[in-house]
Amino acid sequence: MGRADARRARQGSARRAKRKQTEPKQQKSFIRRLFSWKKILGTVLGLILLGMLGFIGLYLYVEIPDKSNKDAAKQSNVFQYADGSMLARDGTINREVVRLAQVPKKVQYTFVAAENKTFFHDSGVDLFGTARGILNTLMGHGKQGGSTITQQYVKNYYLSDEQTVSRKLQEIIISLKVDDKYTKSQILEGYINTSYYGRGAYGIQAAAKAYYQKDAKDLSVSQGAYLASLLQAPSQYDWSTATPTGKKLVKNRWAYTLNNMVEMHWLSKEKRDELLQRFPKPKQPQAAPGVTGQKGYLITEAKKELFAQGVDEKEFAAGGWTVRLGIQPKKQKALEASVKRKLLDDLDKKKRKVDRDAQLGAASVDPKTGHIVAMYGGAGQSEHWTNNATREDYQAASTFKPLILASALENDSTTQDKLPITPSTIYDGRNRRPVVGGDKPFAPPNEDEHEYGKITVQTATNNSVNSVFAQMGADVGLDKVKETAVKLGMNGKKMDVQPAMTLGTMGASPVQMAGAYATFDNHGRKVTPALVVSAEHNQEKVDLRKPIGEPVLDRKTADTVTKVLTGVVNDGTASQSVKNTAYEAAGKTGTSDDDKSAWFVGYTPKLVTAVGMFGEDTKAGGAQVTLKGTGGGGRVNGGTYPAIVWADYTRAALGDNTGDTFDLEDADMGIPQTPTPTPSATPSATPSPSGTPSGTPSRTPTPTGPPTPSGRPSESTDPSPSDSGFPDGGTTGGDTTTGGTTGGDTTGDTTRGPGGGSGKNGLSDFN
Repeated sequence: MGRADARRARQGSARRAKRKQTEPKQQKSFIRRLFSWKKILGTVLGLILLGMLGFIGLYLYVEIPDKSNKDAAKQSNVFQYADGSMLARDGTINREVVRLAQVPKKVQYTFVAAENKTFFHDSGVDLFGTARGILNTLMGHGKQGGSTITQQYVKNYYLSDEQTVSRKLQEIIISLKVDDKYTKSQILEGYINTSYYGRGAYGIQAAAKAYYQKDAKDLSVSQGAYLASLLQAPSQYDWSTATPTGKKLVKNRWAYTLNNMVEMHWLSKEKRDELLQRFPKPKQPQAAPGVTGQKGYLITEAKKELFAQGVDEKEFAAGGWTVRLGIQPKKQKALEASVKRKLLDDLDKKKRKVDRDAQLGAASVDPKTGHIVAMYGGAGQSEHWTNNATREDYQAASTFKPLILASALENDSTTQDKLPITPSTIYDGRNRRPVVGGDKPFAPPNEDEHEYGKITVQTATNNSVNSVFAQMGADVGLDKVKETAVKLGMNGKKMDVQPAMTLGTMGASPVQMAGAYATFDNHGRKVTPALVVSAEHNQEKVDLRKPIGEPVLDRKTADTVTKVLTGVVNDGTASQSVKNTAYEAAGKTGTSDDDKSAWFVGYTPKLVTAVGMFGEDTKAGGAQVTLKGTGGGGRVNGGTYPAIVWADYTRAALGDNTGDTFDLEDADMGIPQTPTPTPSATPSATPSPSGTPSGTPSRTPTPTGPPTPSGRPSESTDPSPSDSGFPDGGTTGGDTTTGGTTGGDTTGDTTRGPGGGSGKNGLSDFN
């Protein structure tokens, strides 16, 4: 290069340097400065670290809830008949929890195959599916899938269906902890018991009943695959209501489940191909068992019985209980049919007010087990809330008299002449005979003012002679009588120790009277009727009291009373209504003050049944009213409707099993005695001033004849007919202070004590 070239080069460099100095400097853009690759990388790493720290913080903070959500904890309570069949389901949620071991193994696998094939090996969370669900939630696309069985269980049991990011994050953390704390079997059990299957069914047991009318333990693989398929869309996939598209979708889902089982080696290809040939169509929906008719009474009383034995009411309300009652379906049906056929069909509530007032309650007990096998509480709880089988507000009337005899025999009591009291002992049966040896003056009338003269205890029981049992009560001692009655199951709080108690003025229920007579039938071993046979919650059984207790009467006492009571059925106040039976029976009628209650408590060697009728004016706050005129007839007493219903039911309940006889080898009827006949005379309506009858010997009552075929008592020309033609009636001639007669099965409207004083309404002057 020459000097000229060198010079030009230097000049060019100088010009370029000068231009560079004079040109403005270019600036980087804001975007380029904000999103440089270094900053992006740093931000991403920072977010990841922050997320990890946040997740660790949440994991440490969030714990598995101590309690389930309210819906998951609720179950229905299942009530069963004695044979295990369904009586009713009680509760707001139709759920019945079962153990996983109660579900066939391959049916368990159908749920895993349908929902989460990797369940047995995953950590409880599907991160990709969950991330997709969170993204879709943020984008407002609604509920999205992608959850594992563990996550679905956590949502069902601990959380809610709320679709928020925070709830989803909570689900993930709890699921991880649940998977770590519990076994896969425990999680699967919880999942199938908390899932909703449609038709109002929560849990696999309720679903099996709802769709296939069987227990979960009896499900086939194909049926299990259908139930597992339902979980994706219960309403859409219910075969009974599904559209053609819905049916196609559920069949595809069902087949998908079976295919997955083959893939996981839980089902052979051959078996899968066989199952695919026939889709397991579920049965048509059925209404859930309700509490109509007698069921309401049964469920209510079963609950009361459980609560009285220590079952917590709140715990029971949460559900999950299986309660088996002693009610036998055939006997229950027979009792309801007998009440309808022999009483309700006679009533015309539109024409006769008294027919609207008639209530009937009954309890039937197996004397060997103590279980109540049938119960009638009334028209139904929706119409009449009070259970007539357990109410204690009506007088027991003459059904109490056998308990007086039992107390006399048990205490080796004697008469005023120091003679042992036995069925053959002779008493003075004169009408309004003043009681001797009592603490208070008492002279009760016999039914229709009948005079019986000298009669045996057996005859007095057959004809329910008030004067005899009033005297016997004094001979035994009223305190001892009450003690015996309480031992036999009667409510001592409703029993005033007064002379009138010998006429049954205390309140009692059919269940209580059935228990007392069942104790006679069971040779003196205490029978406390029990409605509930067993109760269990989460496979744990409740320790219930035993219906059969220790002996409370000597066997000789119990058997003697039974022997005496066979006379009432064969020759006494119940003979017309209970005649021509194919079984040996014993029992006692009873009719209270002004026919407000009428009873028959009867028993065979295998069945004890108490039937009570009660006059109740439901429009007047439940006031007690007379039953006279019920069914268009005359008086209602123990030998009419109650005995007729009892006989009809007992015949149906026993069926062909009627050949048994009472084992009464220990019965002691005493030394036979022959009463001295008393000349017949017309009874005096007014006692002498001293209160003793003025020579009014006995007279023979005029039989009224058997009841009509319809079950209605026949009309009688006798203005005061007795129970089916026998002097154990139960009537009064008027609620006055100067007149009126009371029946042998009554407490009496009017009673005159020594000196001529009178009292009204159940011997109130002596109470």
